Amino acid sequence: MSLPLRLEPPSPLEYFGTLVAEDEGFALIEAAVSLGQDADPGLDPQAVLEEIDALGARLAGRLPADAGALHRLRALNRYFFHELGFAGNVNDYHDADNSYLHRVLATRRGIPISLALLYIELAGHAGLTARGVSFPGHFLVKLRLPQGEAVMDPFNGRSLSREELEERLEPLRRRQGLVGDFEMPLGLFLQAAEPREIIARMLRNLVVVHRQAGDAARLLAVQERLVCLLPDAWDERRERGLLLADLGRQDAAAADLAVYLAHCPDAPDAPAIEARLDALRHAPRRPLH
Repeated sequence: MSLPLRLEPPSPLEYFGTLVAEDEGFALIEAAVSLGQDADPGLDPQAVLEEIDALGARLAGRLPADAGALHRLRALNRYFFHELGFAGNVNDYHDADNSYLHRVLATRRGIPISLALLYIELAGHAGLTARGVSFPGHFLVKLRLPQGEAVMDPFNGRSLSREELEERLEPLRRRQGLVGDFEMPLGLFLQAAEPREIIARMLRNLVVVHRQAGDAARLLAVQERLVCLLPDAWDERRERGLLLADLGRQDAAAADLAVYLAHCPDAPDAPAIEARLDALRHAPRRPLH
């Protein structure tokens, strides 16, 4: 007896799960594009990927095969920042649209991490090797050139000197006591970010935006993705449980908080979470309608 075929397409979360399931072959740009389905449920990620590829193909078609790396880099920067007009959204930095690549493509405005992903994609079409850098407070891009590595701010296209990078790090070092004998070298902050880390940073940006806006539905959608992306990050499971509790979904909330406590019984917040879990288990159930 054959099983019936599933005809309905996967949900946005299921689709996202297939993209981020394994580190090997992690579909970074597609996973980033798919985040936009939370804002626009009818979004076709493949159409967005085709748009990005078309922009890259246009740039690649202008470059002679024997073009040197510096020539390619100048052409890329001129194309991305001047011809296409990509730039940081200085007027509305905390708009959620800045994190959705399809909307960044439409408006040509974004935040460092979304601009960086598009820049890195076009750099690949230009024959350059570029990687994202999860620098504290401001996502950066580094490019491998024959003369060495260059670090760029995707928000405005500026190349950053070692002195400027050290200056940007200084407040963090002072806050965390990473000075003197405990000072961490700059190179540790310039490691290439792994794809999973990049998507997590994008999602956590959206958590901040939706929490500040008080948009619980959007916040839950983002938290669902974080749990999917980082299944062993028990604090993300806790955050989802607390959000579900606030939304009145008691059983799902209790399940998440129980998982958190099972894996983090000695966490500083364990007593508070235990109390919340006990309250959920003894709370009257809402009637079904």
